[in-house]
Amino acid sequence: MTDTHKKLARILRTKPEVLLDLEKKLNSITGKNGILDKVVEENEILIKRTQEELGITVGACKAENVYGVLVKRLEHMDEHLYNFLDKPDLSRMSVVCGKLCETAAELNQPKPGFFIKKEKAIEMLSKFPPKNLLNHFGYKTTEDLVEKQGFESVFSALRFAQDQEWMHKFFDEAYQGLTADDFEERDVSLKVLEPQWLEVAEKYLEKKYHNVSHLKEFGVIFITPIKLDNIGETLRMFTLLLHYLNEVPFYSGLFRKFTGEKDFVPKLQSLLRGDVSKQPRPSDSHFRIVQRYLAKDDENDFRLSEPHINPEAEHWYKAEGDLGRMSSLAGAEGHAFGYWQGLDFVGDFFPDGLSGRNEAEELISFDLIDLIMSLVKKGEIKYLYHQQEALWNKIFIDYLGRDKMNELVEDNIIEGFIKL
Repeated sequence: MTDTHKKLARILRTKPEVLLDLEKKLNSITGKNGILDKVVEENEILIKRTQEELGITVGACKAENVYGVLVKRLEHMDEHLYNFLDKPDLSRMSVVCGKLCETAAELNQPKPGFFIKKEKAIEMLSKFPPKNLLNHFGYKTTEDLVEKQGFESVFSALRFAQDQEWMHKFFDEAYQGLTADDFEERDVSLKVLEPQWLEVAEKYLEKKYHNVSHLKEFGVIFITPIKLDNIGETLRMFTLLLHYLNEVPFYSGLFRKFTGEKDFVPKLQSLLRGDVSKQPRPSDSHFRIVQRYLAKDDENDFRLSEPHINPEAEHWYKAEGDLGRMSSLAGAEGHAFGYWQGLDFVGDFFPDGLSGRNEAEELISFDLIDLIMSLVKKGEIKYLYHQQEALWNKIFIDYLGRDKMNELVEDNIIEGFIKL
């Protein structure tokens, strides 16, 4: 066991022995050696480069200083983005989304996806009337509700207007019997909800969500029209939009792939739930597929300390690439929107300055999304899990390649494990 295993284990919150065993197995399978050493070396090089470029004194910096400089750079980026997008006022963008959606679509260029037909979705909803919404607006039928309020708005609002019991019943029962004929190829829809939906959300919301979310099976990405009055909110909203523009096609491709199979509906529901197996790894040759950020619910979930791959981290990597292309758009020249791609797996421990002892250190993530989320929370929460999941992906990619990783995830996502 080397310092490399100890270093990576500390960042990943696992045991050095786990990484030592993983290295032996992957060395044997691929014939490659020294990959973990190269990952640690690349991490250190990128940290040093970033510190130098941002004016942080290398070797004499505390955690709060490093974090503060990183976040300061994002504050400037957020301001530039807000101005580039014509200072979006979401309360006025429900009819025409304008430059916000136009820019996201130009950067990502989404292709048509494979989604449940709208008429089928309305039929499903009619069998399970959303009483909260019907009562709120005074409609007697689901058809009237959808006709007057719009398909995207109604189906988006189900998430925050209906209680969990209704949502589970609708999901468990209404989706039964779906076939390939109930799906169609159509464009992804980007929708800023009407301001009235804020009132609905405030009345029924049980849990606070980001103001951007999506409906994979319907091909809808929606934005709730909050006021963008906190530093970092424009950047969070826009990067989430790009993230979902990568995630929705990923799942759409899987829907299309499974439509001809007898167990299509169970597979569809598994994908929509984001199932992550709780079973032990079948052997040390297996990577678990973790298609959600488990750390949001429990940072000590045992599955996070095992070798695994997280498709979410890959969607974020692609979103960061989309964001980077902004620098080539007219009016955005000179702004380093692509600076952060490639730093997603980067992080290290720095003296926290609280105890005065060198061993008292804090992990600082250089991952764009961790930093954005922390910025919006005004530093009250310092996010780390996006970086840690990207680092697990990085190890796999450096052994077998990004394309191979994505291929194996798609082939094995239902089973939940990749056997190498």
